Amino acid sequence: MPKTPCYFHGKTIVITGAASGIGRATAQIFAREGANVVCADINDAENKRTAEMVEQLGVNALAVPTDVTSREAVNHMVALALLRFNRIDFLFNSAGAAGRRSKFLDIDDDLWEKTYALNVNGTLYAIQAVLPHFLNHGKGVIVNMASMSYRRGGPGASIHYASAKAAVWSLTLGVAREFADRGIRCLSISPGPVRTPFQAASNTPPELIEKFIADVPMKRWCEPEEVGELVLFVCSDAAEYMTADTIYINGGGGWR
Repeated sequence: MPKTPCYFHGKTIVITGAASGIGRATAQIFAREGANVVCADINDAENKRTAEMVEQLGVNALAVPTDVTSREAVNHMVALALLRFNRIDFLFNSAGAAGRRSKFLDIDDDLWEKTYALNVNGTLYAIQAVLPHFLNHGKGVIVNMASMSYRRGGPGASIHYASAKAAVWSLTLGVAREFADRGIRCLSISPGPVRTPFQAASNTPPELIEKFIADVPMKRWCEPEEVGELVLFVCSDAAEYMTADTIYINGGGGWR
């Protein structure tokens, strides 16, 4: 939580992947703390639903249908956010997915390119769109969604995804260190297994899901809200000396 009461009141966060899971949970948590929320997602209907949830908590929201794999779409979304709220204080790059599970020799060009387009390019485009604005104000926080998978490598199911998340981790480190002396903080979050639509969308087999939980000493899924609370903390003025790191939230999981 922030050191300063009402720290988030009137501030604005942009959240990609806001239509479900961690993105939606984080949008509601920031709204609870009084922040304006820009919801960006390719799923227009559910993205609008997230914005409605935010507004029900008494703050302002803007829903922008956004394909983060398109630089033009991301730039347009950020421009609309600035037009509506005049300022952006935080960026949470939550959009990401494995596409589908695949053994290494079955990874084709289409799966590899789509995985990098969503997880890496989408993160890059949003950072580049928001960063000049942050630099003008001398302050801003960027939080990227990495994964525990980059530490393990994703053998047998998701090397493509683990590789992309390793790129997100490296991107985070580089941006953080390049702009640390100009008031910009950049961090990533690396969760273990989280209870989101991600697993169903990537066709995760039941036996792999059982293995995920078996590797977690707490023997349960992480909930999206638990990740969202961590995003809130690292964006707050209680974490002003934190940058460049990835923060693990994994129930004691050993994917290291």
